[in-house]
Amino acid sequence: MPIYRIADDKIVSMKTTTFGQEGLKERQDLQRMLKDNISVLSPDDEILVVAEEYSNWEDSKRRIDLLGIDKRANLVVIELKRTEDGGHMDLQAIRYAAMISTLTFDDLVSAYSEYLVKSESEKDAEGELLKFLEWEKPLEEKFGQEVKIILASADFSKELTTSVIWLNDSDLDIRCVRLQPYESKDGILLDVQTLIPIREAADYQMRKKGKEQKERESARNSGRDLTKYNVRVAGGELHEKQYKNRAMLHLVSGVLRNGGTPERIEEITKRDIFKSFDGELDAQQIREAMPPGRYRHYFTKENEIFRINGKTYLLRYNVWGPETIDYAQTIQKEFPKLNIEFTPSD
Repeated sequence: MPIYRIADDKIVSMKTTTFGQEGLKERQDLQRMLKDNISVLSPDDEILVVAEEYSNWEDSKRRIDLLGIDKRANLVVIELKRTEDGGHMDLQAIRYAAMISTLTFDDLVSAYSEYLVKSESEKDAEGELLKFLEWEKPLEEKFGQEVKIILASADFSKELTTSVIWLNDSDLDIRCVRLQPYESKDGILLDVQTLIPIREAADYQMRKKGKEQKERESARNSGRDLTKYNVRVAGGELHEKQYKNRAMLHLVSGVLRNGGTPERIEEITKRDIFKSFDGELDAQQIREAMPPGRYRHYFTKENEIFRINGKTYLLRYNVWGPETIDYAQTIQKEFPKLNIEFTPSD
């Protein structure tokens, strides 16, 4: 759709141009300008840019132009092209979305911290994220439930838009934003149009997704074991009202501090619950040693890491299931001298 200007009491059509003709490049120009004003691409959905050229995976040649997070803690992949057809950016963005789908809140804090350092900002990454999300503390169960995609290009081929419409009908969330430059005496004018989804469809889909998300959360909560436990090992500190995963962390920690071994605990519980590394590694070295996103399944804070006989061990985060009390009793029987207390809280 052309843009007109009124000049000398006439309606005059403005002349289109291209980013290439104007000497504007994707990374050095478009990406640089958009990361500082991302609302251009998403005026109705507030997004915080947390990384640029993100590539925290094995194939570092593949990089997300911009990585963001929205107010509902969904990750947002933003891909930019200055071409007239969008190329194959839909497939590229889907690949990236799959790669980051396993990111944890801690992963995002790390990425955002690097981004702030490169931007010469002294802001605290975790504090800024919590402020943006309006959270008092990290809520891993609400983080990254969906990955959204924004494709921004000078235009899109019919093949690409047809694919995106089909993918959105299959419950993905992909937005196509056309950036059309126009010549002007005062510089370049930019017409920004969301082609997919159209506004009416977007409003409907947002309401529908909101309802479905609430239904999923309700279903998760209804089937979740919310029992809390009190835990004490060998007369040590009493850990009160702990959810099962953290209660088992305190139980296992106490046993290991008092002579137990990871191998023996796995043997008696018949569960593969530890990840081991040779040498005594710190939290950062563990992140570097594991595939991206895998450590989200383990307790990885410094005070949750076990270093025993020249090896480093991580405990799996969610491994016990509804038989938590049974596994706790099995460990109690194996280590009777530790006087283990593991009881449901009132």
